Amino acid sequence: MNRTSSVVIVVLLASVGIGATYLAQHASAPRIAAEQRLIDSRNLLDLLPPDSYDNQPLEQPLNLDNVALPNSTLLGGYRATRAGQPSAVLLRSQAVGYAGSIELLIAIDANGKLLGVKTLRQSETPGLGGKLADWPNTWLQVFSGKSATEPADSGWALKKDQGQFDQMAGATITSRAVINALHDSLRYFDEHEQQLVGSSAHE
Repeated sequence: MNRTSSVVIVVLLASVGIGATYLAQHASAPRIAAEQRLIDSRNLLDLLPPDSYDNQPLEQPLNLDNVALPNSTLLGGYRATRAGQPSAVLLRSQAVGYAGSIELLIAIDANGKLLGVKTLRQSETPGLGGKLADWPNTWLQVFSGKSATEPADSGWALKKDQGQFDQMAGATITSRAVINALHDSLRYFDEHEQQLVGSSAHE
């Protein structure tokens, strides 16, 4: 076998290998995408009671994109419905903590009350503000049932700032950032209820 034939064979084998790899990746792409959607769904929707919605909230994104609020930024959101009626919204909020950005997922029911909060991303000090990433999170659970007006504006602060809430131990700045982001999101919900849920459920 001469040198030219050897080169041709190597090129052909390489082409066949590349083609087979491409076909395998192309064939598995839908399955991988479906698995990723399932992971995202579990991660984002576990704040909502299972019987509170019957749609696919992640397929109903809200028209929110880097909405600047007084102490945070809304990165996006989703609407949950049951029997065609809005039941809750999920808002992705970003605030600045002690060591960097904190991204929260905030669930608010159609009446403007907080269903729950979880941390999606954070870079706070391990063992202090980093405890924010624990799930479930005892400190974050304290906010469930609160609204933009319950407590009043002055109550949406740490007790050391004459507010209503305790801080996470050793994490004053992180705690303030989260409280302010939650209050921002609840006020935004009240001010844009028609846009977010399509009704004025708690007038």
